[in-house]
Amino acid sequence: MITAAQVRAARALLGMDQRRLAEAAGLSLPTIQRMEASDGQVRGNVESLVKVVEAFDRAGVELIGEGAASTGSGRGVRFKTQPPSEGSGV
Repeated sequence: MITAAQVRAARALLGMDQRRLAEAAGLSLPTIQRMEASDGQVRGNVESLVKVVEAFDRAGVELIGEGAASTGSGRGVRFKTQPPSEGSGV
């Protein structure tokens, strides 16, 4: 599963706004907004999640699951362990 934070981070890497992601994934803007408003893992039907992952893949961004090795050789960013708690100033 992907998290709302991953979706937001992937969009930021691409300089893509929510509307462009919706168009690239063939989804509505409200669907993307709901996904990103999720707490933790993205809420949505599997078909919509697959469309978002595929849109990022076509754009050149790999979403890495928890504990998964990256299969690509490009640059990337990931948490070393648990992310810092909200409000920690990091």
